[in-house]
Amino acid sequence: MARDKFHAHVRIALENDGWTITHDPYKIMIGRRRGYIDIGAELIAAEKENQKIAVEIKSFLGLSDLDQFEDALGQFLIYLFALTKREPERILFLAIPNLFYESFFDDPFIVELAQHYDLKIAVFDQTQPLILKWIK
Repeated sequence: MARDKFHAHVRIALENDGWTITHDPYKIMIGRRRGYIDIGAELIAAEKENQKIAVEIKSFLGLSDLDQFEDALGQFLIYLFALTKREPERILFLAIPNLFYESFFDDPFIVELAQHYDLKIAVFDQTQPLILKWIK
C-alpha cells in the first residue's frame, strides 16, 4: 500500500490537534475486498463523548485538479458507505492541503457538489503540521 506524500505530515497534524491515532492504516472491508483508509483516530475529552474519525489523505499534486478530485470523491464515497456499515459512529474526513482547498473550492459548483455529497474535509497546512479547518 503506497502512502500519500503528506501522510506523516497529516498524522502529526492530527496529533497536534489532540487526536490519538488508533489505526495507521484503518483497514476496512469493501464487499469481499480489503480497503485501507489512511488513518483512524479518537479524541477523548471530559466534556464530550469519545469522537472517532477516519481520515483519507490526498495531496492533489498532479496535473488535473478536477481528475484528482473526481478520484478522491469516488474513493471517499466508497469508504463512507463501507464505514457506515462497519462503524457508523466514526466520521470520515478527506484531508486536503490548504493551497488546493483555496484554489479549488473557490468555485461555487465545487462547494455545492461537496455539500450535496456531505463531504467532510480537514484542511491541513502543507508547510507546518497543522489542521487549519474542519469542514463538516
